[in-house]
Amino acid sequence: MLALIDTVKSIDNQLSRRHIDLDPAGYWLVMVEREAGVLKVEHYSNDINDQGLAVDPETGEVIACQGGRKRLPSLTLTGRTAKELCVKIFEELESCPVTMLNHAAYLGRELMRAELALTGGGEYIQD
Repeated sequence: MLALIDTVKSIDNQLSRRHIDLDPAGYWLVMVEREAGVLKVEHYSNDINDQGLAVDPETGEVIACQGGRKRLPSLTLTGRTAKELCVKIFEELESCPVTMLNHAAYLGRELMRAELALTGGGEYIQD
C-alpha cells in the first residue's frame, strides 16, 4: 500500500510542474474554513499580456504571486462539498468564470482535495 501511495504522490508532483496556460477569465483561490465547516473559493479577474503573464485589469501591472497590492475577489462562494461548489460555479452562475476545460478540471480536483482535508481534518495547500 505504501508503494502505491508513493507512486501516486510522485505522479502528482511531476504533473504539478508542467506548464499550464492562464485562463483569461481569471484565477481561483481555494480555502478551507474549518470553524465554519465550509469550503470557500474566491475568483480574481485578470488580463493576460503578450508574454502570457496575468496582469491586473485596472493597472496593467503583472500580478505578483506573493506580496503586491491587495486585490479584491470578483466572486466569493462557500459550500460544504466540492460538488456543491462545482454546481454553483458551472451550473448556477449566469456567466461561468472558467473558460478552459483544463482549468475546470483543476478546480474540481482542488475542491475535492479541500473537501477531504475539511472532512478528514488534514491540511490543505492549493496546488
